[in-house]
Amino acid sequence: MDEQAVDALLADSGVGVLSMAAGNAGYGIPLSFGYDGDRLYFLFVGHSEAWKKVTYAEQSETASFLVFEVEADGQWRSVIVEGPLERVTPDEWDAAREAMADNAYRPDLLTDADPTENPRVWVLDAREKSGRAVGAD
Repeated sequence: MDEQAVDALLADSGVGVLSMAAGNAGYGIPLSFGYDGDRLYFLFVGHSEAWKKVTYAEQSETASFLVFEVEADGQWRSVIVEGPLERVTPDEWDAAREAMADNAYRPDLLTDADPTENPRVWVLDAREKSGRAVGAD
């Protein structure tokens, strides 16, 4: 897929799988996301007593995010985005909210969140993006 098709799938999708690593263990979770053309935003909702999502996010040097679409006729497309994952700072809050509103599966996730109270919003800097389409014309 060319860069325009990769960006289109990211902009049209609202959910994917975030993969992170801590030590020798990997951890993948499905998440709603917002995309602004350069960065992907995630809100970590719900948590275990071990704060597993946050622990892995803090320890991952590079995270990857997978978005895919499968058609009934056997066609499919997928995009993988890789880059560093960091907690959103208060000055990035509006950008995160806008990106989530544009294409997140759950755009309401940031509606009630207060940026001054540990917002649990993370951003993946899309340093590498690649895509593949099978069965498409």
